Amino acid sequence: MPGLKEIRKRISSVKSTKQITKAMKMVAAAKFRKAQTRIIELRPYADKMHAVLAGLAGTVEAGHPLLEVRSRRKVEVVVLTSDKGLCGAFNANIMKAAFKLIKEIKAEGPEVSVSSVGKKGTDLFRRRGIPLRQSWVGISGRIFYGNAQEIARDIIENYTSESFDEVFLVYNEFRSALVQKVSVARLLPLAPVKEEKAREEAVDFLYEPSQQAIFEKLLPKNLEIQVFRALLESQASEEAARMTSMENATKAADDMIASLTLQYNKARQASITKELMDIVGGVEALKQ
Repeated sequence: MPGLKEIRKRISSVKSTKQITKAMKMVAAAKFRKAQTRIIELRPYADKMHAVLAGLAGTVEAGHPLLEVRSRRKVEVVVLTSDKGLCGAFNANIMKAAFKLIKEIKAEGPEVSVSSVGKKGTDLFRRRGIPLRQSWVGISGRIFYGNAQEIARDIIENYTSESFDEVFLVYNEFRSALVQKVSVARLLPLAPVKEEKAREEAVDFLYEPSQQAIFEKLLPKNLEIQVFRALLESQASEEAARMTSMENATKAADDMIASLTLQYNKARQASITKELMDIVGGVEALKQ
């Protein structure tokens, strides 16, 4: 059984850990509120822009490189993870879904290239010996629209040059502070709305200067917006997961402190009882 001094040291150590996890929870909560506000404000714009362009994709007069559907010879998978840990199963769930997707695509025949956003995913891919076409680190926690532009520009350049024929994005979609769902979205080519649905939602648009000129401008912009949305979804999910993880760690520390305190009191009581027994035994020996 551990001595009183050792138990006291463990209690002190756990209390220090509790202070750290409690502080990290408060920091994560503050960051989460900001990230939640950003993604909630962006979603309607991103959804409507994607829906409008998907509806128009089937009516475009001349083809556009980002709408071109080619045979699947090579598929790009872009995986969004965090740069930091201590966020529960956030990164593990993403990587599990990413490895599953890569395996399924390879089983169908196409070659797969992988790009990673976030240090955790980048490190794990390298440990598994999976070569990365491109990687971006240092974005998590301080996301700007310029980050999405950089990633989208790289994807567009490689797609239009036919370095790959399809692009998937794997990220955590934010649902609530307690729920984050891993999402696999196809970025390119942009899938037109089905013909039946397009007829139901048909709108007679007038194009100025031309339909093709508008697509030249808006399709790359849409890709940037969708990447930006995924980055913000991932950030909100990460901070929510970290906040929950730190709250659970703080509760676990409280339970451990209570258990160690009980153990300390029992050990102290046993020590006092032993000392009393020694004193009584000594007195009895003197009487004889």
